[in-house]
Amino acid sequence: MHLDHDLDEKFPHRHTYSAAEPRRPDGTRRAVRIGLGGPVGSGKTATVAALCRALRDELSIAVVTNDIYTREDAEFLLREAVLPPERITAVETGACPHTAIRDDISANLEAVEDLEDTLSTGKGGPLDLILVESGGDNLTATFSKGLVDFQIFVIDVAGGDDIPRKGGPGVTTADLLVINKTDLAPYVGSDLEGMARDAKAQRGELPVAFTAIKSENGVAPVADWVRERLAEWTAGPA
Repeated sequence: MHLDHDLDEKFPHRHTYSAAEPRRPDGTRRAVRIGLGGPVGSGKTATVAALCRALRDELSIAVVTNDIYTREDAEFLLREAVLPPERITAVETGACPHTAIRDDISANLEAVEDLEDTLSTGKGGPLDLILVESGGDNLTATFSKGLVDFQIFVIDVAGGDDIPRKGGPGVTTADLLVINKTDLAPYVGSDLEGMARDAKAQRGELPVAFTAIKSENGVAPVADWVRERLAEWTAGPA
């Protein structure tokens, strides 16, 4: 998915692990794995919840959440009943969130593989999609290619309209940058056109979605992007 930005050379930690094997031990193609990262309060959990609601009738989905010392994000998704309880699991990282999604992915990888092994043999059939939500982190947060196949980075306008200009690997290398809470822009003085220009300068042709996730159909551009990645994954070489 990455275009010729030399970003993989600038941020080599994305290559800490080799890309995960696309097939399960029984030879069937595994679910596509999409990571969601971003600063605290940007709307990652709300995005996961909205994606589950938008896609659960057409796809078989599971979710792994990450928190440092709690299971709060998983508990929120359970309270909202976005998926059956057995499709949501939590990882307590006990350290900086990026450690568990990039540097030592063992706990998350085990959670992902356990979900796939358990759910793919049940009545729901093989999983199509696993969403891995990082704990809230800074602009350097990226997912290991050994954990996810694609990554989304979520920022919000209330965090400051200079975030795209500041860059960092979360903003510049994510397969999709989501700029959330656009409905708040008039109230916090954020310049959406300026954010779009800055994001374009940082990301080139990599896509950017401006959203208000909690509004009606606010998640639609993100859900459409996920559908495209799933189609690409399904059609890709083994």
